[in-house]
Amino acid sequence: MRTESEQNIDNMIGIYLLIGAVTLLYVYLKWTFSYWDRKGFPSTGVSVPFGALESVAKGKRSFGMAIYDMYLSTKEPVVGLYFTVRPGLLIRDAQIAHDIVTKDFASFHDRGVYVDEENDPMSAGLFQMEGASWKALRSKLSPSFTSGKLKVMFETSDAIGDKLVDNIKSQLPQGGNIEVDIKKLMATYAIDIIGSTIFGLNVDSFADPNNEFVAISKKINRKTFTDILRISALFLYPGLEKFFVRIGWKQESLELMRDLAHRTVDLREKNNIVRKDLLQLLLQLRNQGRINTDDTNWSAESTKNGVKSITKDVIAGQLFLFYAAGFETTASTAAFTLYELSQNAEVMEKAKEDVRRAIENQGGKLTYDAISEMKYLEACILETTRKYPALPFLNRVCTQDYPVPDSKLVIKKGTPVIISLLGMHLDPENFPDPFSYKPERYLDENKDFNQAAYMPFGEGPRMCIGARMGKVNVKIAIAKILSNFDVEIRKEKAELEFDINGASLMPKYGVPIRLTLRK
Repeated sequence: MRTESEQNIDNMIGIYLLIGAVTLLYVYLKWTFSYWDRKGFPSTGVSVPFGALESVAKGKRSFGMAIYDMYLSTKEPVVGLYFTVRPGLLIRDAQIAHDIVTKDFASFHDRGVYVDEENDPMSAGLFQMEGASWKALRSKLSPSFTSGKLKVMFETSDAIGDKLVDNIKSQLPQGGNIEVDIKKLMATYAIDIIGSTIFGLNVDSFADPNNEFVAISKKINRKTFTDILRISALFLYPGLEKFFVRIGWKQESLELMRDLAHRTVDLREKNNIVRKDLLQLLLQLRNQGRINTDDTNWSAESTKNGVKSITKDVIAGQLFLFYAAGFETTASTAAFTLYELSQNAEVMEKAKEDVRRAIENQGGKLTYDAISEMKYLEACILETTRKYPALPFLNRVCTQDYPVPDSKLVIKKGTPVIISLLGMHLDPENFPDPFSYKPERYLDENKDFNQAAYMPFGEGPRMCIGARMGKVNVKIAIAKILSNFDVEIRKEKAELEFDINGASLMPKYGVPIRLTLRK
């Protein structure tokens, strides 16, 4: 039996060990959260232990809005912050930010997010890939989004626009009007657009709201703790995400997309089915080593004696990326544009006239050429993506030491860099009267803003490859709405509130507008 003296010694040892552990933790945190002071950078968001993510950890702000808060908290052109214990840099100066993604791209060519081509081929999407692998894939995929290819796919998108109109008409009372959550409707429209023009499948989510594509989209946008953890790890802690994948922690949305992609590829290759969609172009790349630049040639028959250039998992990864990014950005941009039109009567009339004139010039039909003619509607979409950028931030990682212009500061290789698009787009120093909706900003005679600050689709070599396709689909939806319905002008202007979850700007209470059938 132990004596009282021995027990006291054990207690003292325990206390010393605890004091030592607390001291080491204090020293570690002190050292970690003084990183930018030691490097000579101004800093913000140094709250221990969450740094700039304190409001995110407390469930008060989304990541994009937290970075926007950091943007507003300082005037420094480049400022250090902390993603919990990971130091990063916020670039506030519009010209430096623009240079980072364009002329100085060689020093920031990667996003610094999770990717593991060898062990997790589905992670090898164009968004995540790095260095030479990214460059090669980007070059191979670029022919997929030419005007010629989009023109061929237009008929499919147009037919889905008609289903959107029919769905709204079916809800309207005789001779009356109806208030709809246009974001929800546009999400359904966008899911069908992406499902049809990417997979070539006959998707009708208006008639069947429980189909496979809707199920995938719901799992992408869930607000569970585990999903928030995984998206955070993907962007901020790629090593942690690699660990999760290695231990076999699967994500339902990815697995559903993998299964769907494999089944569809097998069906087409077995039966030599040809569709005019993005999957067909990826099958060309798989079986022929390249995407055909002839817009009339959609065959994917093998010319390489059965040798496959890319695996089905790599195809599934690209499809998941285009689907996940495409449906949300298309739905949000279309919905936010209509919401802003409902608050600006003069802009509404100009947009309606622009649509009417373009359709009239094409013999009364909404065609690809009519869409291209809608220059004022294009300006509306540009203004929407300024005020509501689909992804409110750009992220890069420094790939070689970079001297900050007009300073003695150097961004070290491996440093995560973030650009708050929301901050730059809503900064009166970049855009006069930034909270007002002014499509005229983008008309040739009125470009009175800092053009370096405007990057809603990214900029430079890693600019969104599907931006043109997205704008076409947004224009179709808005043109269909304005041609068939009157959108009621709101008597009092109101700003939308955004949810605390999601990488993109997710409206907290939907996007309400009131519609009446046009006579």
